[in-house]
Amino acid sequence: MYIWTEVARTGISAGDEIILLRKNDLYEIRYNGMELMCSSCHQSEDFLAEKALRLLGRPARKVLIGGLGLGYTLRMVLNFLDDDAQVVVSEIVPEIVHWNRHYFGHLAGNPLDDPRVEVRVEDVRHTLDNGREAYDVVLMDTDNGPEHLVRTENGDIYRECGIRAVERALTPGGIAAFWSSELSPAFEKRLDVLPWTWRCDSVPLSGGRVDAFHHVYLASRDAANLHYPRVVGASTAMTTMSERNAGASLPRPPEDGSHLLRVRRA
Repeated sequence: MYIWTEVARTGISAGDEIILLRKNDLYEIRYNGMELMCSSCHQSEDFLAEKALRLLGRPARKVLIGGLGLGYTLRMVLNFLDDDAQVVVSEIVPEIVHWNRHYFGHLAGNPLDDPRVEVRVEDVRHTLDNGREAYDVVLMDTDNGPEHLVRTENGDIYRECGIRAVERALTPGGIAAFWSSELSPAFEKRLDVLPWTWRCDSVPLSGGRVDAFHHVYLASRDAANLHYPRVVGASTAMTTMSERNAGASLPRPPEDGSHLLRVRRA
């Protein structure tokens, strides 16, 4: 029987504490005692990157990732890029970068060692607001998404000003994707404000998780990018779709988990 043991910890502003734990070959990061990420469950992080890059319809030249985490999103991005492409990763906690390099980077194939990767230890809003780069794909995997933030400061990227900054940073036909631990009607209303099409895919999790689904919001000014039948890994019987035009109401998904796709067309 294995138990979680502490590997490292760090403190940040306002007395908050981040702890890295290990149990056999598993790693987990907790923020103030709450699980933030675990190496046993990264299907939705893989989906975040893979779906956006496949939908782009062209080779991505430059990708921005907000949040390094355990490195799985970055690894999936690298799997799709040409040798001369570039990935910018904005991670606000320097210790997360250090832990990737020294403790668990091997789990995702040591993605930080790839020469295509540039890590910036800063808030992703700073990257967006102070840079002139344009990105084919922008992936947001910060905190828990727009709901139930463990750090309130991380909510800025999910407000209208943050979403607009993401939209401005996209190349023509580019795609933005936002990871979320829960569906967020408030975030969906903010997405509606921008002149783009968005949809949400719910990704089923394995391993008996009580939160049976995580969610990925995808958005693009090119509506054709988001036309596809269903989420990867979902059975046909479990797949439904609801559509709306601007201003129409969007029904809430059934609590039995049968609702897996949501789409809004501009």
